[in-house]
Amino acid sequence: MGDVLAGIQATWEFDTDSVLIRFERGIRTPRLLQSLRERRVPHAALSSVTLTPGKRGTVVLRAVPRPGADPLLEAAAGQLKDGCDPYRLVLPAERETLAEYYADELRARLGPDAGEPAERFLVAAPEAPMRFKAYDGRASFDGDRISFRWFWTGASSQKWKAGDQTFPVTELSGVEWRSPEAFEGYLRLVPRGLESTVPAAAAGLGDGPGAALCAGTAHSVQPGAARPTRADEDPAAVIFGLGYGPVHESLPFAAAVLESVRRKQSTPAAATALASAGRRDPADIAERIHHLGELHQAGLVTDDEFSAKKAQLLAEL
Repeated sequence: MGDVLAGIQATWEFDTDSVLIRFERGIRTPRLLQSLRERRVPHAALSSVTLTPGKRGTVVLRAVPRPGADPLLEAAAGQLKDGCDPYRLVLPAERETLAEYYADELRARLGPDAGEPAERFLVAAPEAPMRFKAYDGRASFDGDRISFRWFWTGASSQKWKAGDQTFPVTELSGVEWRSPEAFEGYLRLVPRGLESTVPAAAAGLGDGPGAALCAGTAHSVQPGAARPTRADEDPAAVIFGLGYGPVHESLPFAAAVLESVRRKQSTPAAATALASAGRRDPADIAERIHHLGELHQAGLVTDDEFSAKKAQLLAEL
């Protein structure tokens, strides 16, 4: 389309295969959106587009992502407030007709898999290295390892006894993020084989809308495995709130870790699945190559990855 639609706090630039969302910098723009700066969302990552009335003479255009397409929303697990939703564009009500035009244009470009969960992340995660200051320690991520360095003024005795921690991404199965806008927020890494089976209330999550939310955590549990039920006692977690580890710092961090965990998990799995697969339906192969081409055009797959994967798919014919 090549057009630009400017709204309140953000601008959408429409391309042939994606939407580039740029967030404004200003005191009225949530700090999370300012920290994200811009995000390119491929049409293949969207499931639908809505246009609804907003508050005080506005309308809201929203691109609805497919489940599993965006690591940021997967990490947030439904805890983001509407004002921090990066897929909302608020416009004056007098621009409703124009907004409806672009909504229809986007709907016409949704892919054949729009109604299905995404098999992989299609929207880029925030880039490492990253770090933020929590209440009981400092968290850092270099792309391969997450490190927690405890503060003597905030860390529990259990964490001091365990010492500073470093976790290779390859040894993790997921990450849990609890919004610091609640009573107590935390970022909790889930090592392989130590997935938590503790109910949300026991883990200090309470009965609110954020209860039992876990982003990217595997469901299998090793018999006999145990984890501290409280995040402030778990050396694989940092806690925050009251000015420590705000959403705009801790959530992009969690999303970057989650994307890295999923990517490193999927590499051997994809190779195993490809090796064990028999000959496939030519129509299915053609559709997958077409989808691969969309990812390549969107810049989510490199030239080498595109060529190698296309050759693998053609070999299945």
